[in-house]
Amino acid sequence: MNDEWIRILMQLHERREPCVLLTLLADKGSVPRNCGTKMIVGREETFLTIGGGHLEYQCIAMARDMLEKQNTAPHTEHFNLGARLGQCCGGMTTVLFEPLIQPQPQIVVFGAGHVGQALVALLSTLPCHITWVDERADMFAAVPPGVKTWQAEDPLDAVKSAPVNSYFIVMTHHHPRDLELTEAILKRADYRYLGLIGSQTKRQRFEYRLAGKGITQQQLSTLRCPVGLPDVKGKLPAEIAVAIAAEIIAVYQAAS
Repeated sequence: MNDEWIRILMQLHERREPCVLLTLLADKGSVPRNCGTKMIVGREETFLTIGGGHLEYQCIAMARDMLEKQNTAPHTEHFNLGARLGQCCGGMTTVLFEPLIQPQPQIVVFGAGHVGQALVALLSTLPCHITWVDERADMFAAVPPGVKTWQAEDPLDAVKSAPVNSYFIVMTHHHPRDLELTEAILKRADYRYLGLIGSQTKRQRFEYRLAGKGITQQQLSTLRCPVGLPDVKGKLPAEIAVAIAAEIIAVYQAAS
């Protein structure tokens, strides 16, 4: 049996990318591929084929819906390959959907300054998916493997596109930008973690301004600022990064 699918799964595992493995379990009559044929569907890519056509198109859509909803239970679907499905084979097939989803935090880091660089370098060694956002392209000179960079003209786009239960760390080079991002994330209200770099004085100023924008005290209570475990002291970028990473680890371990 062709073991190309095994190699692809290993590569996706190393890249920490969730996927769904599709397998044709049964076939009857005329079908585009035989029993045992496999295909792999990721969030953005597909690998191999179960025969193309509307059958494959529909299976890809179903697999990506599983990934979006983080469904972890395998299940089967039966298809009649007739006109109703847009196929002319006329046979029948059963497809097994096996989601291979490792529960890993989705972390969005805003800011690629000294602390941002130290933090992303540290987070990249953990089992998580990192999106690193900054308007300045030249700040991404050294990007750890597996980290997705986003030179966003409007960083708020990264807030809108982040999945539910994401972890957000706001540490840009511009205080008004920090305020704008913090407000947008607080209004989402579906995040797992929101950390804002800064002092207690910065927090007080932000709370005053955010309250004027309709943010409630209950929402503000979820904001971690100063960010990071307080027992981890120090002002060096690496020391701040360790404090923040330790806090994130504590949060996602508690969640799991």
